[in-house]
Amino acid sequence: MNKDPVQGVAKDVAGKVQETAGRVTGNREQEAKGVLGQVEGKGQKALGDAKEIVENAKK
Repeated sequence: MNKDPVQGVAKDVAGKVQETAGRVTGNREQEAKGVLGQVEGKGQKALGDAKEIVENAKK
């Protein structure tokens, strides 16, 4: 089992929360960090999905 998709989704959700908190408080730095976390999470999920496709193709 590949953990990347699950961890990626978790990072994406945490990034959304952080972005929203930054937007509500007017903290641009937190907002930007949240967006970065979302990008990281989506990338990690995509990588994990690709790994699973490759593993399934091998079987």
